[in-house]
Amino acid sequence: MVNQFEALFNYATIGIVVTDHTGIIINFNKYAEIQFGYAKTDVIGRPVEILIPNSLHDTHVGHREEFYQHSEPRRMGEGRELYALKKDETKFPVEVSLSHYALDGETFVIAFVIDITVRKRGEAMILQQNADLEKWTHDIRQLNAQLEQKVDDRTKMLRETLAELERSRKELSEALESERELGELKSWFVTTASHEFRTPLSTILSSAWLLGKYKPEEYEEKKEKHIQRIKTAVEGMKGILEDFLSLGKLEEGKVMARTEELNAGNCIGELQSVIGEMEHLLKPGQQIDFLHTIERPTIHVDMHLLKNIFINMISNAIKFSGENTVIRIHLQLSGQDFSLSVQDKGIGISEEDQQHLLERFFRARNAANIQGSGLGLHIIGKYLELLHGTIQIRSVLEEGSCFTIHLPQPPLSILKSIL
Repeated sequence: MVNQFEALFNYATIGIVVTDHTGIIINFNKYAEIQFGYAKTDVIGRPVEILIPNSLHDTHVGHREEFYQHSEPRRMGEGRELYALKKDETKFPVEVSLSHYALDGETFVIAFVIDITVRKRGEAMILQQNADLEKWTHDIRQLNAQLEQKVDDRTKMLRETLAELERSRKELSEALESERELGELKSWFVTTASHEFRTPLSTILSSAWLLGKYKPEEYEEKKEKHIQRIKTAVEGMKGILEDFLSLGKLEEGKVMARTEELNAGNCIGELQSVIGEMEHLLKPGQQIDFLHTIERPTIHVDMHLLKNIFINMISNAIKFSGENTVIRIHLQLSGQDFSLSVQDKGIGISEEDQQHLLERFFRARNAANIQGSGLGLHIIGKYLELLHGTIQIRSVLEEGSCFTIHLPQPPLSILKSIL
């Protein structure tokens, strides 16, 4: 598990710099080496200010000391532009998100660094293009006013040109808006990842450290507890990363529904296999009760998407339910409807929050302290759109929730005629 964590650190596609409470660099990942031009051995043990332009050193020291006194995950440089310094003393624009963790009573700071040089060039190019378009539009309108009375045909041509220029400007504006939304999504990911990964990473580090400290006679007795803590922390981080990957594919239109007619018994068997694969996530005393009512021999569905929806529903039920509770799953296939419900006895959701559950990144107020990305139900909603399905939500605070999906089914007579 430690090797997997090291791989995640070293092969992340953003620069990561770790410092101690005095601002001395103690770790530096491979992507940071590419960004700054330094080898890791060049910077370890040196102050972080070597990565910052000289003119900003004094200011940065003050900001750094203030952060150590009031540590909380945040983005640096809100409302102003930030620059970093390469080994060859070349400056480049960056976005930086800060987080921290404590180990052995000492505070360490993690800086996530994104090189935004390409974005800045794109923004400058778009601004210049907009300025050029504005100038061209103004010139053409003046020319149109002068010639309007003399040449009607020329006036028509110029108006068509203006319309085309307006369309081009709108397309450029839409491109800029898309770029801005993408930038916000990346920034949100960095901030959320630094916040949501902090606790499991601390768990992994502390458990790994303790395993190395136990005496031989103590090791076997206490090993399993710490290994389980590490597995649970890694599973949590894996779930968040999978949510982001799924969202990215959905946003890019790379996910397509490929429905096919399947044997109902085989479908139930695959869902039972999913339940078996997820039993290791159950809390002490938790149980899953799976019931099914089948009134037709086949189901028309994309099994891959259905399994992803099912995994998300069960994960939520496990996560938001306490120990010694039963999670009830009921599958019903009858007539022209396939329904699948997952009911838990967990923390429940307020009526106000239920209205926003399918929104991207939304988290209910009573779930703020439970690890998660806020994307699970949003992804379920997107999958159901592809399958032309719907979802129903029933929940009461402190009593539990029941989520039911419905997938329309073609009449058996139609399927027989197609076959």
